[in-house]
Amino acid sequence: MYLIQLLLPLYDNDGEPLPKSLFAEVRDELVQQFGGLTAYSRAPARGLWCEDDDETVRDDLIIHEVMAEAIDRTWWAAYRASLEARLRQEQIMIRAHRVEVL
Repeated sequence: MYLIQLLLPLYDNDGEPLPKSLFAEVRDELVQQFGGLTAYSRAPARGLWCEDDDETVRDDLIIHEVMAEAIDRTWWAAYRASLEARLRQEQIMIRAHRVEVL
């Protein structure tokens, strides 16, 4: 079993807030595709990283998680490209962790 996490920024690359309706669309798409979803959206997570010029960049994020028996890499590549376009991002972080359900 895999736990797949999508780290979704609340603002586009220009610092403009993204519409809440966009996150509702993503939620609905993931629920339809995977049969369920956990969303961490009440208190945004904060992502920090250094750019090439050693400037620290910050993102406020919400995290969506889904569970899947296997990873369909072709589907995820297409979905990631779709999210990057809709959220106006250079890159969206999607990561998968192998988990054991107890």
